[in-house]
Amino acid sequence: MRIGEAAAAAGCTPRALRLYEQRGLLPPPGRTASGQRDYRPAEVARLRVIRELLGSGFTIEDLRSCADRLHLLTQDPPPRCGAADAPEGSGSGVVGRRLAILDAEIDRLTRLREDLARRAFGDRAGADPPPYEPVSVTHRSPAAPPAPATP
Repeated sequence: MRIGEAAAAAGCTPRALRLYEQRGLLPPPGRTASGQRDYRPAEVARLRVIRELLGSGFTIEDLRSCADRLHLLTQDPPPRCGAADAPEGSGSGVVGRRLAILDAEIDRLTRLREDLARRAFGDRAGADPPPYEPVSVTHRSPAAPPAPATP
């Protein structure tokens, strides 16, 4: 299938597909006689895995470091990420590094929230912090310009 069809089947754009190819996440596809990219079902399956991993918080650089093993995640059933990435329980590899980064960010945000609650509510914040209330933001498009007056 051509690049537009492959991108649509994987839930991305042709531009993203070219980027993944340039960054080494996807091997260069075969070419038609006229030089157009020609993607096979296995490459579309790999694209879907890449999109899923990026959506799970991995970065392109994370995926580059294990690009030679991404095809393993297209298997049915796929192996556990830790199994494809590093020895069981080692905490190393791409998954371990990403988890450590997420844990550090959670710790940072927790400290930030506690500091804000302390500043806003003083001593009451430590004993029984106020419940979290999500803020609803409504995005409105700019108002249309007024219609010209008719004589």
